[in-house]
Amino acid sequence: MPCSVSVWNTAPTSAPAQRKGRYVPGSAAHPAKMHPGIAAQAIRTYSRPGDLVLDPMCGIGTTLVEALHLGRNALGVEYERQWADLALLNITSATQAGVAGTGVVHCGDARRLSSLVPHAVHGTVDLVVTSPPYGPSVHGQVRSSSETGEPGVVKKDFRYSRDPDNLAHVSTDRLLDAFTEILTQCRTLLRPGGTVVITTRPWRERGELIDLPSAVLGAGKTAGLIPTERCVALLAGIRNGHLITRPSFFQMKNVRDARRLGIPLSVVQHEDALIFIRPGNYGNCARLKGRGSEPKPAPATPCKPETATGFCSRTCARWTRQGGL
Repeated sequence: MPCSVSVWNTAPTSAPAQRKGRYVPGSAAHPAKMHPGIAAQAIRTYSRPGDLVLDPMCGIGTTLVEALHLGRNALGVEYERQWADLALLNITSATQAGVAGTGVVHCGDARRLSSLVPHAVHGTVDLVVTSPPYGPSVHGQVRSSSETGEPGVVKKDFRYSRDPDNLAHVSTDRLLDAFTEILTQCRTLLRPGGTVVITTRPWRERGELIDLPSAVLGAGKTAGLIPTERCVALLAGIRNGHLITRPSFFQMKNVRDARRLGIPLSVVQHEDALIFIRPGNYGNCARLKGRGSEPKPAPATPCKPETATGFCSRTCARWTRQGGL
């Protein structure tokens, strides 16, 4: 199932510009938001209208909002209550804008995903789009002296929370162990042949490169998923054939500090998009995601809704929307 392109032009405009008017006030406060363009590209490429898209670490709900605007149904899980509430507000805003899909957010630990999500949904998710927490070097925003009245700049919005059990605050080894468990849980919720898209990037910690993309690739394999593609999702724009970087203040500061020490560091201009599928016998499912192929018409006979979800089941574990999750 080869991808039509391996480099995604996902940042023709900045992430704040893509969020403007689409997300409720306060959404910018999350320290490590999914890039809207990357989420949308993954959803368009690896799912179809009416599909069910899951983000087990959904933050403010970027994946969910983009899925809804693309005619998909969305299911999210978020550990922190403040972000789960904000994700729900963003879903509500999208619904009020007239999107066709239905979205739900559960607050809880994604390592217990299968117990947080109704059993009737297990084995029905078409696509997972998510991202693990990054290092603190890419987190946060700044306010200038003109805004604060104080000299220099003041860092803000650089913490997920103060909860020490939040995976954003644990060691890399613990993060990878936990993320492997989360992907194992996602495999349970995916239909056979369902797709997982994980976006990630490396960072440096005390000068040492943390190669998170390669580590996540290994975590996916350990979780029983099959890697199929590795794409580049641009964080920079393209103008007249040249990349236009849009780094955060902290990325620029880290690069400048490193270069003063003689370390030839450069600004990260892309994220790795790692693509996996859940193995299984799905040859008769008629849900293969061949690019450009037309969806097979639904059977003429009516289906019986499942009371737990409002969705109905087909023999291929495909859920046809009947109201909501």
